[in-house]
Order: sequence, then C-alpha cells, then structure tokens
Amino acid sequence: MVPSAYAAAGVDTAAGDRAVELMRQHVAATRRPEVLGGLGGFAGFFDAAPLTRFRHPVLATSTDGVGTKVAIAQAMGIHNTIGFDLVGMLVDDLVVVGAEPLFMTDYIACGKVVPERIAAIVEGISAACVVAGCALLGGETAEHPGLMEPDEYDIAGATTGVVERDEILGPERVADGDALLALASSGLHSNGYSLVRRVFADAGWALEAEVPELGGTLGEVLLNPTRVYAKDVLALAAATEVHAFSHITGGGLAANLARVIPAGFEAVVDRSTWTPPAVFQLVAEVGQVSQPDIEATLNQGVGMVAVLPADSVAAAIRLLDERGIASWQVGTVAVNPHGSGVRVVGSHRP
Repeated sequence: MVPSAYAAAGVDTAAGDRAVELMRQHVAATRRPEVLGGLGGFAGFFDAAPLTRFRHPVLATSTDGVGTKVAIAQAMGIHNTIGFDLVGMLVDDLVVVGAEPLFMTDYIACGKVVPERIAAIVEGISAACVVAGCALLGGETAEHPGLMEPDEYDIAGATTGVVERDEILGPERVADGDALLALASSGLHSNGYSLVRRVFADAGWALEAEVPELGGTLGEVLLNPTRVYAKDVLALAAATEVHAFSHITGGGLAANLARVIPAGFEAVVDRSTWTPPAVFQLVAEVGQVSQPDIEATLNQGVGMVAVLPADSVAAAIRLLDERGIASWQVGTVAVNPHGSGVRVVGSHRP
C-alpha cells in the first residue's frame, strides 16, 4: 500500500485514530451528568441548564501546562501520571476562588503519535479528573514531525468552573487576625523543574540512582504526581469559614500567598512551623541553591494555603486530616498600614 503524502511527511492519521479508540474508556470515566454526546466530535457539549440551581452563577476559567516535568516522564518512559500534574495545575487554580470545576479540555503535541503513549497520558488526565470531580470534555492530539523529536511531547489544557457571585473567595474577605493554614504538598508538584533538572544533571545524578534519603530512585521522586486538592478545598470551604486560598505554584510560597493579601495587611509566615521534605533539601544542597532562590522557585512542601479565622483552624485541621491531608498553622495575617504582602521569618526545623 502506498503511503499518503501526509504520512510520508511524518503525520500518521491512522495512529491518531487508534489513540482516540484507546483513550475512549478513560475519558468515559470522567463523565458528569451534564455532558452531552461522546468523544470524537468537533466540540464538546456541557449542558448549562443545571446551573439554574445557582442564584447568580459566575464562570471561572484557567489554562496551564506541566512545564519541563514532561522531560522526566519521557526519560523514564512513564506517561500515566503526568496527567495529575496537568489537572492539578488547572482545577486547583479554580477552587481557590471557591469555584467547582465542571469540565476541562486537553492538548497534546508530540513528534510522533504512539497510540499507547497518548492513551497512557489521557489515562492519567482522566484519573485526575475523577479525583477533581471534573469532566474531560474533549481535547486535541497534534503530531509535529520536524518540530519535535519522535519521543517528545508536551501537554496543556483549559478548565471551566462555576461559583456563586457572593461566595467568591479572595483578598476582599481577608481580615485582621486571620490564620494561615498550610496544606502539605505531595512533593515538587509541577514547578521549578528547569532548576531541578539542571541541578541533578550538573551533579551527574542519574534518574535511576537510588537515593536512600528519598526512599526510592531520583526519577520516581521527581515524577511523583501533583496532589489534586479540588474536592478537599471545596469541602473545607463548605464546612468552615474560609476567606481565601492560595495555590502554591511557580514563584513559591511568598509570591503566591501575596496574591490574596490585600493592601494594608501583612501575612507573616513562620518557617519554624515545618520541615521541608527531603527532596527540597536535596535540591538546595546538591545545587548549592540559596534559600531565597529555592523559596522563590519550589513550594517547599506547601501546596496550598487557606486564609481563615483563627477559631476555624482546629476544625479545618481535623477535616483535612480525615481526608488524608496533613495541615498546620504556618502564620497569621495582621493590619499593617505601612506595608503589605508577605514576610517570611524564622528557620525551618531540622
């Protein structure tokens, strides 16, 4: 059989069709009652009629990718966890304002469509959507021969959620005396990998190397999926009074927390309230990365921060503990007419 001109140019549409068939069951697992139709159409449909249960619904949207963490997945040949990183970066930017994630779409660009690899990526995205309660409504897989190497790929996505207008969380609700409650991260999550990869590459560390202080190989720890907080954060907001959340991503704890601290207030974060997990300490030591640099790049073991009244902290910690998330009070918020933002004090516990 003579290949088509498109196939001769490096684009295998048959492989793309095969990938769609392999991912179909994974996408089906994310289906919500509002989803209309199935996979394979030009557009995905989400029935908006159920939103009439809201008094004044406001849609929230977010778009993001995974960054250079995909290079770790490609090097290790493990592709069914990177989807958690994508979904975590997307939906957890919605829930910080109190929005319930409704649906998302994904985009996978690759040098060559290997159906089993694409299906594995979508398997991870779908599993994370189930954790978040979000439908995977559709997506696109694009083959880019000549632009990307055959084993290279990148993933991105967009998500939409809904929140009552008068229940939107944010800096406008933050009050004098509020407490800062840290929610533990599952590791590096999906930020700072350009620094992390450079540190270990320069030191000559192989991904297959066993690292006793990490409890596994370097690659396994670096590929540890991002924790998806969506349902936990929404449950916390429903059960206790929460004024704001901050998703700790690129830029680190202080920079992201500052986004929800209003002018005329100051948040004080106390490092002595926690010890960053071993992987963060290892990056700093192996790369001789300064404390300001490491804190401005990595989450240091804090994936989310809740800003809430001090008398809600105990109940919040109990609820999160029941849901399997370690949390602790990491600081406080106070009026400061002469400054605003975040101040980090103290030293981490050894």
